Order: sequence, then structure tokens, then C-alpha cells
Amino acid sequence: MVSKTDPWYIHAALYGVIVILVIILVKVAIIDPNDIMEKENYYKTESRLRMKDIKEGEIIYFKKYNRFSGNLDSLVNFIKTSPLVDSAMSAYDTLSQKSANPFSDLSTGKFTADSLLYSPKSHQPFTLQVDTSVSVDTVVNRYGRITKIDTTRKIGLR
Repeated sequence: MVSKTDPWYIHAALYGVIVILVIILVKVAIIDPNDIMEKENYYKTESRLRMKDIKEGEIIYFKKYNRFSGNLDSLVNFIKTSPLVDSAMSAYDTLSQKSANPFSDLSTGKFTADSLLYSPKSHQPFTLQVDTSVSVDTVVNRYGRITKIDTTRKIGLR
């Protein structure tokens, strides 16, 4: 009896299909999730650095005007043009001789004030919300009638 075997090119084609499927599996299961995790870590650290820089800018703004800015555009304009910010960025610690710059360098290696406007992932503007406290005081006469209601709003003190 003579047994008939499959031709070699069918086996070669099947081995080729197996290799291609293994490559696709490695890419989908290992490489793509690593890329996604690296991007998410970049976006997270970059957003945190930008938010920290916004906080430092608000602190300098508060030192000058004794209130917080309610607008991100005015804060960025203040950071760009204020000599107080320039002196804070060029200051050095006298003991350690290190820079006392309150702003963090971004992932690109330098600080830019325009980067504070937008989120790195969604490219949407950051929302700057300043605290507002409302206190209501009611004045009642001796007959129990309300004579007036005083409302006091304090914006941007915390």
C-alpha cells in the first residue's frame, strides 16, 4: 500500500498562517496594552504637572492681589507678563544654590505658560473654579417680623 501525503506547500501555508496569527496575538495582547499604559501615564503626569503649575501661579497671584483669579486666561496672562513671576522663576535658594522656581518643568523639558490652558489628553480647556462662600444674615424685629436679609458673598479667599 502506498500512502499519499499532503504536498509541502500546504504545510508551508499553514505554518505561515500560524506565524502570522502568533504575531497578531503578541501585538494585541502585549504591545498595544503597553503603549496604551505608557500614554495614560504620560497624560496623567503631564496633567498633574500642569495643575501644579496652575496652583503655583494662583499662589503668586494671591500674594500680589490678595485674592485668587477667577479666570484661567487672566492667570496665564499674569504669569507671562508679571515681573513678580519672573523674579520667582529666576530666584535661587541661598543655602543649597538650587533654583527656587515654583513652576515644574513639563515632559518637554521646559515650562510654558500657554500649556496651562489645555488638558494634554482631550485638548479641552482646564476648568478653574474659585471658591465662593455665601453667608445669609436675617434681621428680625421684636414682633417676630423679618425686617431685612443681608447676603454677603466672598469670592476667592481659600
